[in-house]
Amino acid sequence: MTPDVASNARKSMPSLHRASEPDVLKPLLERAALTPESRERTLGHAAGLLADLRAAQGKGWVNQFLQEYRLNSSEGVALLSLAEAFLRVPDPETADLLIADKLGDADWRAHTGKSNSTLVNSATWGLVVGRALVGEGEKPSSLRRLISRAGEPFVRQAVGAAMRMMGEIFVMGRTIDEAMKRMRKPEHKGFTASFDMLGEAARTEADAARYFRAYTDAVAAVGRDAAAGHSISVKLSALHPRYEVARWDECVPALTEMLEALAVQAAGLGIALTVDAEESERLEMSLDIIGTVAGLPSLKGWDGFGMAVQAYGKRARPVVAWAGELGRTMNVRLVKGAYWDSEIKRTQVEGLADYPLFTRKAATDVSYLAVARDMLDAPAIRPAFASHNALTVATIMEWAGNSRDFEFQRLHGMGDGLYERLVRENGYHCRVYAPVGGHRDLLAYLVRRLLENGANSSFVHQLADERLTEAEILADPVAKIAAVGGARHPSIPLPVDLFGAERRNSAGLDLADRAVLEATVKSVSFSGEGRSPGPQAMSPATLLPGLRRGAEEAIGRAALAFPAWSATPVEHRAACLDRLADLLEAHRDELMAICVQEAFKTIPDALGEVREAVDFCRYYAQQARDGLQPVELPGPTGERNVLRFDGRGVWATIAPWNFPLAIFLGQTVAALVAGNAVLAKPAPQTPMIAARAVELAHEAGVPRDALVLLPGGPEVGAALTADPRIAGVAFTGSTATARKIARSLLEDDSRPIVPLIAETGGINAMIVDSTALPEQVVADVITSAFRSAGQRCSALRLLLLQEEIAEATIEMLKGAMDTLRLGDPADPATDVGPVIDQAAYDRLMAYRAGAKIEKTLDAPADGLFVPPTLIRIDRIDALTQEWFGPILHVATWPAGKLADTIRAVNAKGYGLTMGLHSRIARAAEETEALAAVGNLYVNRSMIGAVVGSQPFGGEGLSGTGPKAGGPHYLHRFVVERAVSVDTTSAGGNATLLSLDEGLTTI
Repeated sequence: MTPDVASNARKSMPSLHRASEPDVLKPLLERAALTPESRERTLGHAAGLLADLRAAQGKGWVNQFLQEYRLNSSEGVALLSLAEAFLRVPDPETADLLIADKLGDADWRAHTGKSNSTLVNSATWGLVVGRALVGEGEKPSSLRRLISRAGEPFVRQAVGAAMRMMGEIFVMGRTIDEAMKRMRKPEHKGFTASFDMLGEAARTEADAARYFRAYTDAVAAVGRDAAAGHSISVKLSALHPRYEVARWDECVPALTEMLEALAVQAAGLGIALTVDAEESERLEMSLDIIGTVAGLPSLKGWDGFGMAVQAYGKRARPVVAWAGELGRTMNVRLVKGAYWDSEIKRTQVEGLADYPLFTRKAATDVSYLAVARDMLDAPAIRPAFASHNALTVATIMEWAGNSRDFEFQRLHGMGDGLYERLVRENGYHCRVYAPVGGHRDLLAYLVRRLLENGANSSFVHQLADERLTEAEILADPVAKIAAVGGARHPSIPLPVDLFGAERRNSAGLDLADRAVLEATVKSVSFSGEGRSPGPQAMSPATLLPGLRRGAEEAIGRAALAFPAWSATPVEHRAACLDRLADLLEAHRDELMAICVQEAFKTIPDALGEVREAVDFCRYYAQQARDGLQPVELPGPTGERNVLRFDGRGVWATIAPWNFPLAIFLGQTVAALVAGNAVLAKPAPQTPMIAARAVELAHEAGVPRDALVLLPGGPEVGAALTADPRIAGVAFTGSTATARKIARSLLEDDSRPIVPLIAETGGINAMIVDSTALPEQVVADVITSAFRSAGQRCSALRLLLLQEEIAEATIEMLKGAMDTLRLGDPADPATDVGPVIDQAAYDRLMAYRAGAKIEKTLDAPADGLFVPPTLIRIDRIDALTQEWFGPILHVATWPAGKLADTIRAVNAKGYGLTMGLHSRIARAAEETEALAAVGNLYVNRSMIGAVVGSQPFGGEGLSGTGPKAGGPHYLHRFVVERAVSVDTTSAGGNATLLSLDEGLTTI
């Protein structure tokens, strides 16, 4: 390791985090490369290891099970999907539906009798039996008739046996004592273990306390037999329910204290303790915690402290260098990475500059080798190399020479055959990473990791693919990456290019980067006597001079401007929107500050507001270019038919306060790009952000009279909608106000019939069955119901839990609610800010006073804070209207009654959003077929629709359509005019006359 790499380790991490892949890989390629002589020796070692691995595939029921049901086969994926959910389903009815869903489409019979293991063949017959009984659309077979007599309980038993076998494969033991006993079996002779009381990240304080007790008990148990050499692995996110950068000042000290307690306990017993790796956004926090504990005087002389480093991260090399600078011997476990899918998606969703990890599997292998070489050279690091890759292992052996002062590691249930000979004959040390815990929870967690990270390019998959040659399996990753110049994978575009050539994605901010977050806080925060100098000057009196002119005058100005703007080419109008998008991004901090201070938005919500406005501008610009050009239509020869799209005239866009920039601009720019003049009326609570947006639109090239801001209250809106010169209205708000607007547009019989685009609210329900993962449900419920203080049209209002899981889910939900923080929206630690005004506060608090509250929180004494509230209701019908705030109602539904439950929600007449949490694909299909809603969300939160990806808008009492951010929205703003010209009337069809076949002799 070079001195400059070590001395600048922590300083170099921020620049590497989002650096381009080729730039990061260039020094790694040099470090990972083998000389030709070394490469030849390494391939020889690797070939021998490969032979050992393949020989092991036929030995032991664990290997044979994995070989029979490869993770990249349809049966393997079906089995993993079943295992992820089956053991947590308490009721037989849903269990049967899950079995039918997962087993119904796979060919289990093809696997019967194929394995040398009686156990594997028995499990396979259980799956065949299950498939025969639940298979749909099949002719009745003798087997099906036979087992039908036993019924579903027999099938559940058979499938349960297969699931328990999978638990044995991936989980070392249900308790630490059981796991330690299993490690004493002959197949583990010579190996040690790193036990991890693994599970989901903590969602509640109770979860965190339970995991901490499990770790302390595990340390004590392993310490009773310290001579065995086993160790403990700790996952920090299991010890705190809010392990996130926004809560740095809270969670880092608390986790440091807990890790210190575990380390002191382990040191006293003479065993080792390793901190597991987490997602990349937690890296800096983890390093602070680990660095503090590593420097404690009480741990001086103990060489058992360690950490895991993920090689797929671009910062892996400086992290290892940093670990070598801590002034003590550190155990460092190098792994390839565990959260690849989620890291890629998060980066894309948040519109960040680049990925924090490598996008090619071979690039991760290069990084792993380069970092491994650094670790072998570092005097203060005791290396541990976790890998199932024969080439990786052989390369490390080549670099280490005769040294055995390091260890290999492998996952329990995988990699059998790779290390046995190395350990028992060649003196190498290998540790088994051994998850410990109940199969019901732990198997689900481990299976999801396999499903998320089981890339076809992985060594484990390649080994099982009989079509691949030894040379292909042992191909040099350095050569692979060098051949493509270190370029990012072509199928994984940068977030800015997510939507291809059509439009640029809006740029986000990495709020999980502490430096970025702190800078953002400064730009949006109040100062002095409660307001920063910028927004202090932004009172209506100073910011909106001359804008409170009468509606009649404003309509007149817009009407005069309409013809010229409508005649402006579509390309020019679209270019104005693109320039506006760029200006919004250039003024992002300013706009976020106004959103925080005027609309009480939290920092993430303010950022989302600006990004959505940018996306609307670029999306509608692209839609106009593609969809509003004249269309040549077919017809008979000698006739020209054209369909044109022209602006309707003057539109009134009436925006809400809950999205005072995104919806305000979305409605407005759609009308503008379609060729209309616009009178834009913001909500009376949020005029300042609207005024700034209009100012930027004018700067982008929209004529001042083609876009006129008209602030004011209901009286201004009423004056607009009543004026016969208004050619259309786009409105977002309450259903009651939408009805009033609709009536006003029809009151004058002499007035033209004009379109109304209305987006209103809804009694939005999330339905949860017993196959759903409780931790995921609770996280999505918290986000959907309480983010933005519940003040979103799409927010969750009604949680419908299957009866069998209701109490446990509600208990976890209440614990998660306890972790929410109410306060100043400019504080990054705030989850729930105040509601918009006194009227909203009074209405919500009065409703709460008469409700059966299941759970609520304390609220700050000063301010319009409505505390997040959970209200129990007896039946779906008990909720009769939308309550626009952080109030969530919960009811139950019986197993097997999904269709009836959906129909009961539909009967309310609203139709905006609905959520479903289920692992049963057919449940999702049934919900999609029956739900009368504009937006259905499956196994995710119900808010945050992305422009162009999730067009947003409801039906029934929830809106008129078309959906905002969708491909049909712009056409509602135009008139369609067809022009037909008889070209023969001018003396003939020149096109026809030019064809020899059409000529006749005179």
